[in-house]
Amino acid sequence: MEIKKEVFGKAKNGEEVYLFTLKNKRGMVAKITNYGAAIVSLLVPNKDGHLTDVVLGFDRAEGYQENKFFFGVTVGRNANRIKGAKVIIDGKEYELAKNEEGHNLHTHYEEGMHKRVWEPKVDEEGNKVCFSYVSPDGECGFPGTLKMDVTYILTEDDAIEIHYYGVSDKDTVINVTNHSYVNLAGHDGGTIENEKILIHGSKYTPVTHGSIPTGELADVQGTPMDFRSLKRIGDSIDEDWEQLNIAGGYDHNWVLDKEKGALEKIAMVVDEESGKVMEVYSDMPCVQFYAGNGMGQIEGKGGSFYDRRGGLCLETQFFPNSPNEPAFPSAIFKAGEKFISTTIYKFL
Repeated sequence: MEIKKEVFGKAKNGEEVYLFTLKNKRGMVAKITNYGAAIVSLLVPNKDGHLTDVVLGFDRAEGYQENKFFFGVTVGRNANRIKGAKVIIDGKEYELAKNEEGHNLHTHYEEGMHKRVWEPKVDEEGNKVCFSYVSPDGECGFPGTLKMDVTYILTEDDAIEIHYYGVSDKDTVINVTNHSYVNLAGHDGGTIENEKILIHGSKYTPVTHGSIPTGELADVQGTPMDFRSLKRIGDSIDEDWEQLNIAGGYDHNWVLDKEKGALEKIAMVVDEESGKVMEVYSDMPCVQFYAGNGMGQIEGKGGSFYDRRGGLCLETQFFPNSPNEPAFPSAIFKAGEKFISTTIYKFL
């Protein structure tokens, strides 16, 4: 399939930014930019062939330069939160940006991977685009020169595959994810509270103020966190319950019920009105379900306005704050050790 490449705008340093359009034979379209290696649009066909864009985003690269809600981007080197904005690696303490209540969230608001221009490589035969970025030693406080590749593949069965590959020349944290906001009613479809979600996780990591994990694993049984069968998001999101009060709704990490390292179905989202379904597959141990509680009104694609809970994120990842929690699986990779992971969003 031919992959269209067009100018998408310019970065603040004047570097040209591109948009890549992938299509499959069934009509699905994926639009991806090398600014932040971000998903800009996923246009999914209905049964009648009508396309609906289900991902929140911006019409031009300049929108992604602001992008305070991380729409669509690749987040790294570390997604999610690190307590106290510091991490100890090989006995040495590294200071990170204190960008959320004295903690570190998503590495850095302005200097993380989501605000970088990645080097693109197109493979039309495979219907895929690979983006590469080299994060220099010390960038955003992390040790090691990290070489990172993110490859997007649009398949013929209406799935977007995301393949991650990273390797550093020093021991460092590698916990990279995609931060797309999905609304199956359409990117301008209003609240996601009426959509239903299933998460294959019988435990989650409770948080204290600042949304930092306490270190314990808690059962979802009998709590608003139980999504082991399809449940409407809005049914419990505003319940007067400590964990929901802390985060203003769902913004928590689920520990997945799956074999370690296996690529398995971990979640599903259903919009009954449109009939659209999204399945999520991952080989990571966890997923962060964020219901867009912190979103404020912002202008998006086509002059539409997004507001609170206008999209949901399912961010595949290691445990939040894992570098500082010995009981959590480590996200610290040795020099030369490869970070390899796959996430798939499949639409039915």
